[in-house]
Amino acid sequence: MAGDIFDALLRERFGFASFRPGQREVVDALERHRAALAVFPTGAGKSLCYQLPALAYEGLTLVVSPLIALMKDQIDFLRRHGVEAARMDSSLSQSEAREVGEGLSRGTLRMLYVAPERFNNEGFLARIARTRIALFVVDEAHCVSEWGHNFRPDYLKLARVARELKAERVLALTATATPQVVAGICEGFGIPREAAVVTGFHRPNLRVLTTPTTAARRDSLLVERMRSRPPGAAIVYVTLQKTAERVAKMLAREGFPARAYHAGMEPEDRTAVQDEWTRSDRGVVVATIAFGMGIDKADVRYVYHYNLPKSLESHSQEIGRAGRDGAPSIVELFACPDDVPVLENFALGDTPAESSLRSLVTELLRLGPAPDLDLFDLGGRHDLRPLVLRTALTYMELLGVLRQGTPYFAGYSLRPLVPLAQIPRRLKGEPAEFAARLLARAKQRKTWHGLDADEAAATLGEPRERIVRALEYFADQGWIELKPSEARHRYARLWSDPAPPQAVDELVAKLNRRFLRREEQELARVRQVLALVEHDGCQVAAMVGHFGETLPGPCGHCSFCETGRRVILPARPPRPPLPDGLDADALRRVRAAHPDALGHPRQAARFLCGMTSPALSKAKLQRDALFGVLEERPLPEVLAWLQGA
Repeated sequence: MAGDIFDALLRERFGFASFRPGQREVVDALERHRAALAVFPTGAGKSLCYQLPALAYEGLTLVVSPLIALMKDQIDFLRRHGVEAARMDSSLSQSEAREVGEGLSRGTLRMLYVAPERFNNEGFLARIARTRIALFVVDEAHCVSEWGHNFRPDYLKLARVARELKAERVLALTATATPQVVAGICEGFGIPREAAVVTGFHRPNLRVLTTPTTAARRDSLLVERMRSRPPGAAIVYVTLQKTAERVAKMLAREGFPARAYHAGMEPEDRTAVQDEWTRSDRGVVVATIAFGMGIDKADVRYVYHYNLPKSLESHSQEIGRAGRDGAPSIVELFACPDDVPVLENFALGDTPAESSLRSLVTELLRLGPAPDLDLFDLGGRHDLRPLVLRTALTYMELLGVLRQGTPYFAGYSLRPLVPLAQIPRRLKGEPAEFAARLLARAKQRKTWHGLDADEAAATLGEPRERIVRALEYFADQGWIELKPSEARHRYARLWSDPAPPQAVDELVAKLNRRFLRREEQELARVRQVLALVEHDGCQVAAMVGHFGETLPGPCGHCSFCETGRRVILPARPPRPPLPDGLDADALRRVRAAHPDALGHPRQAARFLCGMTSPALSKAKLQRDALFGVLEERPLPEVLAWLQGA
């Protein structure tokens, strides 16, 4: 496709006179290689790299993103520019979902945004398989890398999904990727290395400050900074939800228009905070890392890190939300060594007990050659949080033990919007007869009817796919409201049966080593943040160097360049040895009462450090007075004390 077509679309449909750095190279790579990777800093225009081709190519552009905020904002933008765009997620009403389905069927929809989890829905997979996919876009593509800073197991199957859907082109996008992660993304999605476009990470309009502090002085330091600087939209990043609430209230008492934002809030409350802040030129949001991704606000003047970021990747993304309009902006990190144990505990908390891995492996290898798994129940039985369980299953795939199939729903609930008896009469011939037989299998409840798709398929002698397709069609026509339930994940066991005990031992050891290696990587990311804080040289040059960029000289706008001195963190005051006020007798009693949840020392350590797990939730131990009592202590220290107690 000639470049002048892209130029014309850029001007006529989006009103831009020219491409921003890297954008032209990406669309050219899509044209030449049918695949591309764009690694652009936050706010540098990654979205246009697929919005423009979506208008140039016949077929659907399917955008996979974990960011609902990004979906909503971009869909509004695209519709204002005359582009048919929509999203498919659980927040849509039945009529909205039906409208999206009709757009897909008619071929009028040019862009569809979905979350990675949408590919666990067999109805969606069946529908999208009948659609021509001109461009398959993966946002936050660093999540596909096991060695990236935000590995998500669901991302590993996206490359396979793109192939199965016969997507004509693939585009991966991310704001942060080291050279190692770039190589991993290219390998995973089959992107030629020459089609990877990496622009610079250096933002010369950002004044990058690092201020050492103690925890006791941090509140007054933040207030002092905000009072002494001109008003402007600001983000204050914190680590914990309770810190977000406390700091927001403190700032509000001091007269600042501050609101908290974190994942523990109701969705409508988060949306209200986000919308109010987006409209304001001086609003302050105190947020965990859940905030900021995909939000289009160019005039953020300040980003404060109240707590240390968990990695250089997170730090780069978060400060990148300041000054997207190119105007001077300030980002400041309050470097407090007291934050380190909490950050390290997050990394350590995702490492399962070896006993949990062994019980998981033992069960999986006894379930037959093709187990269907309810991951919620499976995680509960082995005290593995959802992300940890999915990671363990992914590792078993990588080790050649399992192969995941297409997920499905064991049950469907349907609420009639017209009398069910009328539905067959609205059809003709054999489809009418089939609909009557199918709906006769629905078990009537008070408002909803239940239908077991496998049971219906077996009884009617019809493929399961036809059952699901019929229910989706009834919903599209507005005759029923449809809700899938009881998600099941198909797997094929690749090992012979029975597995010898030695092989089981080796598998458990390999899984344990992988988790421990990932734990060490996450701890190393925390150490990289500390090294940047105390770097004896230009801090900006050191940070962008982490991502493979070399500055020609010192930046001139970081703390080291402004003062000529490196930052020295204050020493942490020594803490008395454990149990240090902990009621050891009460701990022994609660562990004895809950051996499934607290029997293993690692389980008990996570409990004392305030980390949840399925077993803790089942036993309602988050309400216990001891839960989180040692959250500011390093988990290894707590674990060592428990093992020696």
